Amino acid sequence: MPENVKNEAASSHAGKEKKSGTSGKKRPDDTREMPFLDHLEELRWRILKSLTAVFVCMIAALVFSEKLLYLLTLPNNRLAEPSKLIFLKPTGMLLVRMEIALVAGLIIASPIIFTQFWRFVAPGLLQKERHFVKYAIFYSVICFAGGCLFAYGIMIPSILPFLYQMGTDTIQATININDYISFILRLILVAGMIFEMPVISFFLARIGILTPDFMKKYRRYGIVLVFVVSAIITPPDPVSQLLMALPLLFLYQISIWVSAMGQRKKKESDASDE
Repeated sequence: MPENVKNEAASSHAGKEKKSGTSGKKRPDDTREMPFLDHLEELRWRILKSLTAVFVCMIAALVFSEKLLYLLTLPNNRLAEPSKLIFLKPTGMLLVRMEIALVAGLIIASPIIFTQFWRFVAPGLLQKERHFVKYAIFYSVICFAGGCLFAYGIMIPSILPFLYQMGTDTIQATININDYISFILRLILVAGMIFEMPVISFFLARIGILTPDFMKKYRRYGIVLVFVVSAIITPPDPVSQLLMALPLLFLYQISIWVSAMGQRKKKESDASDE
């Protein structure tokens, strides 16, 4: 076959590949780089799927909002001297039920949200690093649920009596239900997100960004940062700050152990590749 015919055939074949989209966005089993616009498109679909899951779970939680309201007010009602909960606006209880349904939707849909997040991150990882994404999804859900349960079962029952004791014989606690529910839900969500620290530490150590030596070296600064964060995200009282700071310090130490394990796994993987 003449040389010019070969060149025309090769250019025609390359043009067909380009039109067929083989140079499109990177799939989990592909090694080509994903264009920036494809990254945005992928992110958009991940966010839409997460929002859809939250909306569906929110509608389902709205049906059970009365039972959820009972569970959230249970820490107050179990106290020896519970506060009287009231609402001050005609739409007060409607807003409370909507807020409860929204946060409940976020918590119930958290497995789907974590799945979409880690699947968005996965194409940016090396082929040998993508196998632990499924474990990251599983432990993200477990840690988030553990943080929410810790806040509901330990933090809130310990914080409320201390705050109520600030009253006097003539000044009794009568709390707007909107403020009470917002306070409870904020503690639950914040605790759930904070308990994600070990998972993030393992991921960063696995890809070589974070090392246990770095965390040990700056431990003293980490302790100061823990108390600063606790003071910001909790009410301005020493009990709630301490109840948030102690788990954070414990999670910081666990993160050091987890990052050491992630670093060891990375070295073993690199050695096997060599």
